[in-house]
Amino acid sequence: MNLAILGAGNIANSMAKAAQGTEGVTLYCVASRDLARAETFAKKWGFEKAYGSYEEMVCDDKVDLVYVATPHSHHYQHMKLCIAHGKHVLCEKAFTRNAKEAREVLKEAEQKKLLVTEAIWTRYMPSREMICDLLKSGAIGKPYALSANLGYVIADVPRIKEPELAGGALLDLGVYTLNFAAMVFGTDIVKTSSAALLSDKGVDLQHGITLIYRDGSMASLYSTALAQTDRRGIIVGDKSSMEIKNINNCEEISIYDLSRNCTAVYPVPEQINGYEYELIACRDAIAAGRIECPEMPHAETIRIMEQMDALRKEWGMVYPGE
Repeated sequence: MNLAILGAGNIANSMAKAAQGTEGVTLYCVASRDLARAETFAKKWGFEKAYGSYEEMVCDDKVDLVYVATPHSHHYQHMKLCIAHGKHVLCEKAFTRNAKEAREVLKEAEQKKLLVTEAIWTRYMPSREMICDLLKSGAIGKPYALSANLGYVIADVPRIKEPELAGGALLDLGVYTLNFAAMVFGTDIVKTSSAALLSDKGVDLQHGITLIYRDGSMASLYSTALAQTDRRGIIVGDKSSMEIKNINNCEEISIYDLSRNCTAVYPVPEQINGYEYELIACRDAIAAGRIECPEMPHAETIRIMEQMDALRKEWGMVYPGE
């Protein structure tokens, strides 16, 4: 599978590192609006080609999969560009600015029978299946509640602070806590409560979200761009509890009894950096002729986008051009 990376920013480096060690993936080309930047990136990671425009890159017949690594605000137009030229797409989270854009992109991909999937890496990691298997096995009994947090000191980073880049903590960080809750409790949400602190530019710097499910389960989620959090996820059941060390890239899963004694620890498999699992899923899906990855179905991408749309509406948070 010839991999092309659209955008040569920081996250593109992480994907390039993962691709170097992933079987069946060739580092083929990279594109940037700045040819010199693309050439520097290509030389650093060993890509065969560098392009000074995205349009040039998608016209290359040898490109199989394009990883879109640009800001949220540009995902919609860049995915449409790739699809128009018959390229499969792995797009960094958040998939688009809103659900309307997501539906349009996925409809076009389905019409052309192209694989398009969201690169929310926690959905593809082995740790996701480990957590689900432990819950199914009854390791903590019936799970009734969970909490999850994610925070970094990144409020001054352009992709966070600028509304034009679809900034804010929600699309950058909250998307992970929402996905964490979905992986544990599913989609049957009957009530959502939330609160957010908006910047003077109108994007959320931190927020809290409470989800109540039809079966009585509850999720409490918190994200911030103002402070570093412990990134822990805790799932509590009637027999014991489960603690996930770092919901953004699970490092370890621990089980505690009702007296808070640790009764089991499950290490996760060694990895390059975690991005390789997205590439493996895409490689296998393309080989099988699928247009979506089972790890992150199209319907789930749209549902999460709809969740975030509703939250932003409640907070009065609108992006330019919406």
